[in-house]
Amino acid sequence: MVKDIREVTPDQHWEAFEELWTGLMSYRYLNKTTPSLDTGFANDELESMPLRHDMRNAHGGIMAAPLAIGCPEPSWNDDQVVPAPVVSFTQILDDARGVDRIEVYREVINFGRQMGFTRSKVVDAADHSRIISTSAGMGVSLGDVPDGYEAVENPLIPVEDSPDMPRLHEVFGVEKGTDGWYRLPELSKEFSAPHAALHLGPIHIVFDITAHELAEQAADTDRIQVENWYVMFVKPGLIGPFRCEAEAITARSGRINVNLTLFDEGRDDRTITTGSGVFRVV
Repeated sequence: MVKDIREVTPDQHWEAFEELWTGLMSYRYLNKTTPSLDTGFANDELESMPLRHDMRNAHGGIMAAPLAIGCPEPSWNDDQVVPAPVVSFTQILDDARGVDRIEVYREVINFGRQMGFTRSKVVDAADHSRIISTSAGMGVSLGDVPDGYEAVENPLIPVEDSPDMPRLHEVFGVEKGTDGWYRLPELSKEFSAPHAALHLGPIHIVFDITAHELAEQAADTDRIQVENWYVMFVKPGLIGPFRCEAEAITARSGRINVNLTLFDEGRDDRTITTGSGVFRVV
């Protein structure tokens, strides 16, 4: 049973958050830093993340999921509210070849009582004039949080970068069923947001491998590059397994759009997330 932070008392909130936050795999495995929540960072330090072999496609271009996890939208942190994403957009402007690490510039459009809007710019950490992607998103507040947040120790998971390292979907337990569709396993604390719902990280990862496979089949080549990435979080994923189905649509321009839908099989197959990725042949 995954703990829901909304069910704990205010005096237990931050202790429960530390347990849930440090148990979440999405950011720790990708080595994405969160200076606003974790110890060991200056107040003005940018969020950052390395770009490893497991974050790239067959020809070395960046994939969508690492960018969407490295720069999650909206940027409404857990020390402000209990946040939940509603929609996120990512536009990939550069395939990030030769980029070892990215950094994120954030812009708050508006934080209201219940809704928050942000946008961001992802750059090469070694050359901020090299823009890798832009993104935007909207989310909701599921509840207020008590005052007095103190940064927590949240060590990253040591990962050795190499060409033969496991792919992200393999590490996150994504498996293809006999019906040909990929699935995430049942909800666990490693894949759960603090409000006891499937975290955006695993969602982006199962969408990414599904979209890439269908786009490669439609293009009849693995030399493809994602350009646009759109995800809409319809309902919380509460039980699982979570099945991803998709459809590839090819335009006369040669670009390929893959529409994606994620179902919670433990909740009568209800739709929890939809999205799409646009790819070009390179």
